Parts: sequence; C-alpha cells; structure tokens
Amino acid sequence: MKLTHSFVSPAPAEEVWEALIDPERVAPCLPGASLTSVDGKTFSGEVKVRLGPVQLLYRGSGEFVEIDPVLRRAVLKAAGKDTRGNGTASAVVTFQVGESVEIETELAVTGRPAQLGRGLISEVSGKLVDQFAECLASTLGSVDPDEVAQQQHLRVVPDEPIDLIDTAGVPVLKRVLPVAAAVLAVVLFVVLRRRRQR
Repeated sequence: MKLTHSFVSPAPAEEVWEALIDPERVAPCLPGASLTSVDGKTFSGEVKVRLGPVQLLYRGSGEFVEIDPVLRRAVLKAAGKDTRGNGTASAVVTFQVGESVEIETELAVTGRPAQLGRGLISEVSGKLVDQFAECLASTLGSVDPDEVAQQQHLRVVPDEPIDLIDTAGVPVLKRVLPVAAAVLAVVLFVVLRRRRQR
C-alpha cells in the first residue's frame, strides 16, 4: 500500500536534510524504535509494537539506496521480521526536504498488524508522522548539542513499545464497537431462540 505524508520543515531545509539522512539522529524520534548498528548507508534496529495485549518485536535492517543532496531527496529501503514469526514488514520510503518534508511510503505488512486494514494503518501512520515531526522539531530546536546527544542516548532503547490501538484511538473504537454490537446481537438472538425452543 502507498502512504503519503508531509509536515512543515521545523528548521532550515539543509539542517532538516542532514538530520533525516543520519539514522543516529532520526532513530530517537521514531516511536518504539531502537538503533542497534550503523555502517555507512546501512543500519539495523528493532521496533517494538503492541496490538492490545499482544506485543511484537520486529528486527531488521535498512539502507539508503539513493541520496541526492542537491534535490535533498533520498530513498530508503527497510525490512523487518517479528521475532516470534507473527509477521513481516517492508517499506520503500522516499522523502524530499524543502519548505516542507514530503514522504511517500510503499508499505507491505503481513501477520497481525495487517489485520488492521489499509484505512486504519493510514490513520495510525499519520499520527506517527505527527509525533515524529514534533520530536524532530524539538531536537533541531535545541541549542545545546550535549543535551541533544544525551536525549538520543536515552532513547536508543525505548522503554515502551508503540501501541497501535492506543495510537489510533477513536478510529479503532468506531470500527470495533459496531462489530462488537453485531456479535452481541447475534449471541442474544441465539440465546433467546434456544430459550423459546425449550
């Protein structure tokens, strides 16, 4: 599925560009993510995801396959697999930095997260981009490099996984409640019918 997002550059375009092509600067702003290694244009890491009571841990790697400093455009390929075999995720992310940051993602998800459906995944990803933009703005807005480094170090391994249900919030309830109501109605119908047959 294709997802498109954008946010206003929280700092001069060149500064935002330099941050976005540096995994060690970007990782602390990715909810649930931690960086385990960086080697040139490639990196590896983990993402903790929670779907209600179910927690998933994706391990994978990524690589910048295209970096154009003139256009401030980059293409990143990443893929990961849940450690318990509950699914995979892969993405090709293209972003370009100007007055705003334009992001286009080709996403493929299997397993439990895929059950959320395209609409809900789009809503969740939109909220995650908003959170990312806020974090990036606060990081770039810091005037103390030591403070930024300390924040990044503290966020290398996130304390909490990203909760997709909690992130989606009301949209999930709008989808779940009608289904729950329908299931409840069917159950009540079956129970009442059995009682009448007795």
